[in-house]
Parts: sequence; C-alpha cells; structure tokens
Amino acid sequence: MKTLKFMVDGEALEIEKESIKLSEIANMLEDRYEGYICMGVINNKLYDLNRTLYRGCEINFIDTTAVEGDRMYFRGLSFLLMLACRDLYHGSKVYIKHSIGDGLYCVVEDMPILTDEDIKDIKNKMLEYVREDHEIICRYLPNDQAIEKFSKLGRFEKAEILKYRTEDLTKVYECCGYFDYFYGYMYPSTGYLKDLGVAKMADGLVILGPEKGVKGTVTKFKEMPKLSDVYRESETWSEALGIDTVVDLNRIIENNLYGEMIRTVEALHEKKIAEIADTIVKSNKKIILIAAPSSSGKTSFAHRLSTQLRVNGLHTLAISLDDYFVNRVDTPRNEDGEADYESIESIDIKRFNSDLNKLLAGEEIEKIKFDFMDGVRVYTGEKISIDEKQPIILEGIHGLNPILTKSIEESLKFRIYISVITQVNLDDHNRIPTTDLRLIRRMVRDYQFRGMNAETTMDIWPSVRRGEEKNIFPHQEQADVMFNSASIYEIPVLKKQVIKILKEVSETSRHHLEAVRLRKLLQYFDELNDIDDIGPTAIIREFIGGSRIV
Repeated sequence: MKTLKFMVDGEALEIEKESIKLSEIANMLEDRYEGYICMGVINNKLYDLNRTLYRGCEINFIDTTAVEGDRMYFRGLSFLLMLACRDLYHGSKVYIKHSIGDGLYCVVEDMPILTDEDIKDIKNKMLEYVREDHEIICRYLPNDQAIEKFSKLGRFEKAEILKYRTEDLTKVYECCGYFDYFYGYMYPSTGYLKDLGVAKMADGLVILGPEKGVKGTVTKFKEMPKLSDVYRESETWSEALGIDTVVDLNRIIENNLYGEMIRTVEALHEKKIAEIADTIVKSNKKIILIAAPSSSGKTSFAHRLSTQLRVNGLHTLAISLDDYFVNRVDTPRNEDGEADYESIESIDIKRFNSDLNKLLAGEEIEKIKFDFMDGVRVYTGEKISIDEKQPIILEGIHGLNPILTKSIEESLKFRIYISVITQVNLDDHNRIPTTDLRLIRRMVRDYQFRGMNAETTMDIWPSVRRGEEKNIFPHQEQADVMFNSASIYEIPVLKKQVIKILKEVSETSRHHLEAVRLRKLLQYFDELNDIDDIGPTAIIREFIGGSRIV
C-alpha cells in the first residue's frame, strides 16, 4: 500500500491508499470548513468531488461560503426541484427565472397558482431525494450526441443552446432517470444538499439554501415586492422583443434584425426614464437620491434623468457624493486595518447635510471637490445655489442609506435604485447572474478608460461586492422607483472586447478559474460588432465608449 501525501489548504495530510476520490478527502476534513465542500482546485484547475487522485498533490477546497460554492449548491437545488416536480406534477416543466434576495425564483409550468400545500409537498419531495441520497451521474458525451439526446427527449431549448458550445464534450447529468445539462459542476449525489427551503412567491416559488453558505442553516425568505416588480417588467420587455433565451437573441443577430432590437430597447429605457421624471415632477420632491451597485450605469442614468426633467421645465443641480469624502488620513478602517472607502463613515455626513440644508433654504454654499491624487478636500471658491423649483440630484453607493441625509426632511426626498437585471438566460434551467454582467461591464470600462487589466479589476471586485452587500442592497426596497439599466443586447456587444481582456489572464493567476468560467459563459453568445444603432446616450456607451454624457 502506498502513501499519498497531500497539502490541503495549507495543512499536510497523509493517506495510505492506492487512490482516493476528492469526496473522501472532503469527508475527512469537513469539520474544518464553515460551509459544505463543493469542489477542489488542483494546479489551478477546478475538479468536482468525483475526481480520483492517484498521487499526492496540493488541494484547495471550495465550500458554500464562496461564490463558486454557492452557485454549485443552488445548481443542485435546482436539480432537486426538477426531480420533485417531475414526480409530483407528471413532468411539468420548471423554469429557473432569476435570483431574488438570497434565493432563486422558479415557476412550474401549468401551475399558475401554487398553494401552501403544494409548497410543502415540493419541499418534502426534495428532502426525500436528499435522504435517499441518489447518485448524480455525470456523463461526458460528444456534443452532437448530447444535442441528439435532448432533441429525442423533446428538450429542444437544451439542444439548441448546446449548438453554440465550442468544446467537444458536454457534461450531461442523470439522476433517477432524469437528464439535464447545467452550466457548471454538480455534487456526486443528492445527499449533499442537506439544507434547503422552499417559499411561495407570486406565481411560483423560491428555493433557498444555507444562509451565507454556512452549513446547518437555511436562509429565511424576505419578500422584495419592488425588486420583484422590476423583474416582472423586465420579463414583459423581453416578451415584447420575442427574446426568452440566448438562442432567441442569437437568431436575431444572425438574421441581421438587431437594429430594430437595439432601437426598441433604448426606446423602452427612455420611456421608463421619462415616466420617472414625470413622477418626480408630480411629487414636487427637491432631493433626488440615486443609488446603485458598481457598474450599473448610474452616471448615464442621472444625465438622462436630468434631460427628462428639463423637458418638464426643471433644471437640476448635480452634486457628487465623492466630493464629500473625508480626507484620506481620516478614512475609517475595515476589520483588516485597510482603508474602507465603501463605509458611509468615509463621507463627511455633517458637512454634507449642512450644505444641503443651506441650499434648500435658498442660501449659497462653496462648492468643494475631492482631490483623489492627494486625498484631500479642495475648496474651489465657486458659489452655488438653487432656485425654488430646482431639484438636487445626488448619486452614490450610499444614496438610499437614511444616515446619509439624516437631517433632511423626509418629504423632500425621492429615492431611485438602479439594478442590472439580465433579461435573458442560457436556457430554462441555466440563468446568467446579474453580477456577471456587471463584472463584464466593469472589466471593459476599466481596461479602456482606467488602464486596468482584468486581474486588477477582479482583485478589487470582492471588496466592491462586500460594500454592496453592506451598504446598498439592504436599502434597495426603500426606493420610490427602481430602474433596470441592463440592455438585452449588451453581452453580444461586450463579448469581443471582454474575451480579449480575459485571455490576458495568466494560467498561473489566482483569477484564472474565474476568467475561464466567464469565457465559457460567453461562448454561447454571438458577437454583435455593428454598434451604429447604439445612440450616444445609451447606458452601455458608458462602458464601451462613444458616450456624449459621461
């Protein structure tokens, strides 16, 4: 018997065996991890837990507290949902629609109204599969065979999307006679998915997993009616365009019908912004607060909203929250002792509220600017004021946080939240996370206009995401209106540039796996290189260039 020597997340492990699966090592070390182990990284390549090892190596495990692990866990929950609904509703089709809070919103075909009893039955059936611990078999089929298989099963949406794959082999997962294709890895069996919840929502349900990925917990579902309304509106827009999946989008591009699609999308955006402007005018609010996560296009949106308000006879004053940063030496520190520019305490709240109140009272204030090179406030000497009908537009990550404008009368505030909701999924069961779209946007913008490569953008992305979770998302339901800044055509437009940027990521980089994942996602989209129909005020211009308002 030989001895296999491993270094697992920095700790030595010796096992007397000829060979061993990653799942066996994961079971030995499970107590070391806060979440459920999902996958292993060996030589900067990702492997599922079925991987058999014949020699020692260095292993880094990914658990459900990591983004990649969370995605895999929800992939498994989606698979369980398919199995449960197949058994309960005679094969009724399930659609994985979009994320909502920390769960996934799903719809069951021919079940327009799910009762509380239905929800209970679905959850119990899913848990039954967990208890029985059925094997999830991964079969690597030649792509043409996978396409043929799904076509014979009448799963034409799967067959069509697989035609765009550039790899020769396709992973097809089978469990208890049910076959499916999922973009990404799956657990070896259903028994791994111990923590799950099911909640009723609108015409469907929400599936839930471990809270923040911590094993032994289940996230509690929180109703988010305003965000749900935006999702429904986005689905309505997609239906109006005749686009439900990436295949529909690709056909429009292939048939050179994209010009009308682009113009329609931009018209829908302009109509929505005009409606928001009309609402503001009717409300007679003086302070317009705009908040959004990174790369949501809030700068372009703010300019377009100002234009629509001018149409209504209102000339806005724009004030940047960035100019109210405290001097860099006074910036608060995070738990790692690093400067926390995402904290609301990085804003001079007292000075900010004082200036706003003076403006609202008809007084002049001195305009200040923040010098990002020297990290200090600059007093410009320029005096600014507003007239009686002139609203102030404020945009920044803390726009909806009540602490920001704590001394301003509530009746004067109008709050806007900008989201980036991907309106198209790969197929009925494989969604495109909104976070991916924002990251792609940011990589292209950073590369073109800020001299940053993909690795630099991905270095700071986790910090940006933590700031959003802490400072933006908790306040989004306080918005008076929400606006979806995503354009259904933008991934095909961004594809060529972002593929080039991602290819520059070294195979030895810690971001290599993420770069590979995004490149694999982008393979399903046709490129759209003719951008003449994208106007200079389109939000996507903020990222690709050619904007007249940024």
